[in-house]
Amino acid sequence: MRRPLFYRIVDDVTANDEYFQRRPDATDRQSLSPLQKCTGAMRVLAYGTSVDAVDEYLRISATTTRDALMNFVDGVISCFGDEYLRKPNKDDLARLLHAGDQRGFPGMIGSIECMHWEWKNCPSAWAGQYAGRSGKPTIILEVVASYDLWIWHTFFGTPGSLNDINCR
Repeated sequence: MRRPLFYRIVDDVTANDEYFQRRPDATDRQSLSPLQKCTGAMRVLAYGTSVDAVDEYLRISATTTRDALMNFVDGVISCFGDEYLRKPNKDDLARLLHAGDQRGFPGMIGSIECMHWEWKNCPSAWAGQYAGRSGKPTIILEVVASYDLWIWHTFFGTPGSLNDINCR
């Protein structure tokens, strides 16, 4: 993620949620910075790790990271939900269908992409049912994205759960 985008998210979430604002704690010491709390939440979301995986890196307890994660998700939804976390409306669909028609793909709102992600920490008892084409445990991500990089649909599933020829 680019630094200006990261700072924009941190600034907007901090401005709208008291939890992220720095203030003295019960011992009159300054609390953790908004950057620490947001970084911890984003690392847990980005890497899919547990909340105690960032404690040594950011000097935050697992409980604080969990609280920051919950508040961060609520903050992102309240700050950016109306613009970025919504279904396409009639105007969006008309614009996307027109762009698809201009490019020679009438009736298409975006391109679909399927990719296999290797699941490094898959429990050995589940490894067989998540085995992909490489024989290693994988999870499939299906995405429909428009030409302007808006993601309109995502789906995580197991190998063989989709009937698309590109996902085999």
